[in-house]
Amino acid sequence: MKILVFGKNGQVATELQRQADVIALGRDQADLTDPAACAAAIEASDADAVINAAAYTAVDKAETDVDTARLVNGAAPTAMAAAAAAKGIPFVHISTDYVFDGSGDTPWTVDAPTGPLGVYGQTKLEGEDGVRAAGGQFAILRTSWVFSAYGNNFVKTMLRLGAERDRLTIVSDQIGGPTSAADIAAACLTMARMLAEGQGAAGTYHFSGGPDVSWADFAREIFAQSGLTPEVADIPSSEFPTPAKRPGNSRMDCSALEAAFGIPRPDWRDSLKAVLSDLSSN
Repeated sequence: MKILVFGKNGQVATELQRQADVIALGRDQADLTDPAACAAAIEASDADAVINAAAYTAVDKAETDVDTARLVNGAAPTAMAAAAAAKGIPFVHISTDYVFDGSGDTPWTVDAPTGPLGVYGQTKLEGEDGVRAAGGQFAILRTSWVFSAYGNNFVKTMLRLGAERDRLTIVSDQIGGPTSAADIAAACLTMARMLAEGQGAAGTYHFSGGPDVSWADFAREIFAQSGLTPEVADIPSSEFPTPAKRPGNSRMDCSALEAAFGIPRPDWRDSLKAVLSDLSSN
């Protein structure tokens, strides 16, 4: 099976290339600020399925770089989905918990009302709406708190700071499911293959690691597994202001994905062990 992937150097795109023989398009081959070019890449391809693992993920920068975020997160996946639908091939698109407003403490179901708090979440929601409108064999996979041995992420930041400092203050009132890029890549590949074989079901799905945890407790587990010993002090989000507001509740109900594709919610603590092993071997 031939799978075309948008993205080449990001966390999930890197894992997709590690796990399967995919055709990964970097910015030089598919500029996501040019939606027509992205559609043309699909039209010219003989791929059996498409996975979009590329996005504008600079959450704070998006607040002032609205036009670029809208092109990359909204218009580009909309064009990709339309091109894939026209060819009759599956399109798997990665989205985010940021489409919700982060209120309450109940896990978000796939049909829960959306309410993005900032530009990043709003543009990702626009992309979702465009993918749904295109029809075809699409699957939108919302995920959260992505980490891996590659790129910039919370795990790598904590390892660096934990080696430099004796005490760290970390937000404890944002709760969600850390999710390894390797697990996301495996889920996307399974979904693409099953859809191509007429299995599963088109729609929107949630996928995050369990159990749900705060950033502070996520950090504690990173330190416990890595052998670092800084003190972790809990702080509220109000003491760590950012240009874009973060959702307080990023818990996601992942039951629909397991029902449709047989993909269970992974334990992020096991995935963290694998990432730390990757980092130590490299």
